Amino acid sequence: MTGYGRGENSQDGFKVTVELSSINRKQSEISVFMPREIEALEPRIRDAINHGIARGRVTARVSLHAAENDNASAVRLNTALARAYARELQRLADDLGMPGSVNLDLIVRSPGVIVTDQDAMDPEAFWPATDKALRLALTGLIGMRKREGENLAKDLTARIATMSKAVARVTKRAPLAVKNCQKQLQTRLKKAGLEHTDIPEQRWLQEILLFADRMDVSEELTRLQSHFQQYEDCRKSTAPVGRTLDFLAQEMNREINTIGSKANDSVISREVVLLKTELEKFREQVQNVE
Repeated sequence: MTGYGRGENSQDGFKVTVELSSINRKQSEISVFMPREIEALEPRIRDAINHGIARGRVTARVSLHAAENDNASAVRLNTALARAYARELQRLADDLGMPGSVNLDLIVRSPGVIVTDQDAMDPEAFWPATDKALRLALTGLIGMRKREGENLAKDLTARIATMSKAVARVTKRAPLAVKNCQKQLQTRLKKAGLEHTDIPEQRWLQEILLFADRMDVSEELTRLQSHFQQYEDCRKSTAPVGRTLDFLAQEMNREINTIGSKANDSVISREVVLLKTELEKFREQVQNVE
C-alpha cells in the first residue's frame, strides 16, 4: 500500500530526519539512502522497517545535519593532511610537466581536509536520534497505510458479497439445471428413435445419472462458500494477510473455472461470467494489501 511518514530528532548538536514512502509491491523491498557518516546504521534501519512493514516497496531517506544554533566548533581543518595533499599534488604536477601550482580550492575539496564534529563521532552515537526519528516516520507511514487498508477492506468486502450472492443463485439453479439437462437428453433419445432399442431402460437411466453427476457443482459451491468465510477471518485478523488473500483468490478462481466447465446451463454461465469479473477486480486489489 502507498503511504508517507516523516520524523526528526535532535541530539548533541545534530539533527536526524527520516522520510519513508511506500508503494505497492507483491513482495517486500526496501531502499535506504543515507549519509556516508552513518552508513553503518543501515542494517538496523532495515530491520526496524521490516518489523513494521511486511509488504510493499519502501524508500527510506535519512539526512543528518547540525542542529539550529549549534554551529560553533562544527568544522575543523586537518592542516597536516592539507600540507601532505599540497606536497604530493605539486609533485605530481611537476612529474607530469603541468604548469601552475596547486590551488587551495583543490586541496580543501580533498577527502579528510575539512572535518566536522559529525565525521569524528562513532556512527553508533547517532543511533538514538535516528531510532526516534525512524519510529516517528514509521508511525506516520503505517497510519496512512492503515487508512488506505480500511478503504481496500470495504471494496474487497463488497466484491465478496457480490460473489456470495452469485454463488447463492447458482446453488439454487443447479438442481433445476440438472433436471433440465436430463429432460433434454431423454428428448434427444426419443427424437433419435433410440427409446425402443434392445438396450435396457436401466442402462439408459444409468447413463443419464452419470451425465448428471458430471454436471454436479455442489462441491465447488461449498468450497467457494468456505473461501468466502476464510476472507472474513482474514478481514478480522490483525496480522498481515496479503499473501493469504492471494492464495484464496487463486483457489476461488479454480472453483469458478470448474463450475463454468461443468455447468451446461445458460443461467449458470452468466453467473460464472459475473463471478470471474468480480474475482479479477478482487485479485487486483489484493495486490495492494499487506
